[in-house]
Amino acid sequence: MTVESKASARAGTTGDVDAKKLEEMGYEQAMKRRFSVWSVLGVGFSLTNSWWAVSTAMITGINSGGPVLLVYGTILLFVVSIGIASSLSELVSALPNAAGQSFWARELAPKKYSNIASYLAGWFAWAGSLFACASVALTVGYALVACYELTHPDFQSKTWHVFLAYQCVNGFSAIFNCYGKVLPTVATVSLYTTLISFVVILITVPAEAPTHRGAHFVFNTFLNKTGWSQNGIAFIVGLINTNWGFSCLDTAVHLAEEVPQPEKNVPIAIMGTVFIGFVTSFAFIISMMFSLLDLDSVSAGLAPVLNLFYGALGNKAGAIVLEALVIATGVGCQIACQTWQSRLCWSFSRDRGLPLHRFWVKIHPTLDVPLNAHAFGCVIVAILGCLYLASYAAINSIITGCIVLPYVSYAIPVICLLMRGRANLRPGPFWLGKHGYIANFTLLGWTLFCVVMYSFPAYMPAAAGSMNYVSACYGILVLLFTVDWFVRARKEYRGQTLEHGEGMHSTVGL
Repeated sequence: MTVESKASARAGTTGDVDAKKLEEMGYEQAMKRRFSVWSVLGVGFSLTNSWWAVSTAMITGINSGGPVLLVYGTILLFVVSIGIASSLSELVSALPNAAGQSFWARELAPKKYSNIASYLAGWFAWAGSLFACASVALTVGYALVACYELTHPDFQSKTWHVFLAYQCVNGFSAIFNCYGKVLPTVATVSLYTTLISFVVILITVPAEAPTHRGAHFVFNTFLNKTGWSQNGIAFIVGLINTNWGFSCLDTAVHLAEEVPQPEKNVPIAIMGTVFIGFVTSFAFIISMMFSLLDLDSVSAGLAPVLNLFYGALGNKAGAIVLEALVIATGVGCQIACQTWQSRLCWSFSRDRGLPLHRFWVKIHPTLDVPLNAHAFGCVIVAILGCLYLASYAAINSIITGCIVLPYVSYAIPVICLLMRGRANLRPGPFWLGKHGYIANFTLLGWTLFCVVMYSFPAYMPAAAGSMNYVSACYGILVLLFTVDWFVRARKEYRGQTLEHGEGMHSTVGL
């Protein structure tokens, strides 16, 4: 009996409706369905965490458009994200599977291309999750060093200080994903933590600020400190700030085998993430922009929002307390990131998508988590952190990658769906009918936009230390995919479609 079969037996899935549906897809119930709709929403929002993302990357937004970019860019990303989230919700509602994008691509693509489409979607999705883990660990690491720097005027931060903080954040957060029983509780606590932190900061900063900006500054001031002569290009490259807060929307998808009735509950979590994200991020931006007194001081240092807190409160202790809430929220985000990457690694390995897949697919019999897959991802994230020692620009490019790569992984199954014909997909409870075309084309259009426009340098003239190396990251990943495909995967990687013949495709037909 396989590890997965033993896990299924322990879970007591006999007669379980969700397990039977999963079995029809060609998979066994490997992990217990511990998550509720609230806790899976906690994972999804803790990772996306729009207001936190805006706060930590605020300097990019201020330099590339100022308040205008932050305010109106958030509205734009909200509209786009509704289309993206709707597309994902339709697919997971019809085909709830922890593999997500790679499973959808395999089932929807023409048979001739199903394996390569699935393989590419799986790799882009997992690579994006690793980049996201690295970007969050770096951001929280910056905040930790900045807090120490604020309280020690003689301290001069070095690159290795941030590197050590990065590794501590990655290692500390990894502990929580080692225990399956506590993950739903951790996710729920993270959700409450981020919402409480948001409310406390939202009220405290404008209440304590000695003066406030006028409405004209908040809604009409455009700043361009990027070196780009065209304000439009400056605005576009600055969108990375607000886009980071609406990225990685597929997180809840990969918990589809750990939540009951995933065809209903996962779409609720995805759409809830977008709407809560918009409300919190938009309110946070308005509050902070009215309280932003000194643009130059905010632009300096490792954590701009900490300087904003200090300028508003005029008190280091108070600023540190508010930043501690931001850090706690960031740690919750990192835990959710690691949950996401481990489930992607595990589910992709289940279809032999990764080298040494037999090792990564194992579920720990006591801890009830894919422990090997989790540890593997965390080690890769730790290695990615070494890029910061070599070049800030290199690790900063990974932040761009964590936005774009998941979009590419979403686009692959959506293209397959449109090629197959939306009418030929048996819909789940969440289905937009003919209006789904709007959502699908929004996703595809935005993906193309991001792949091209987010490859531009954030500042001009571009130098080695400020260059955007994300295109090089794409090239390296494509090289890895290609080598692995021709050396191993084209013979070894095969999904349920090839293993179970026509039966699998019949489940998505009319």
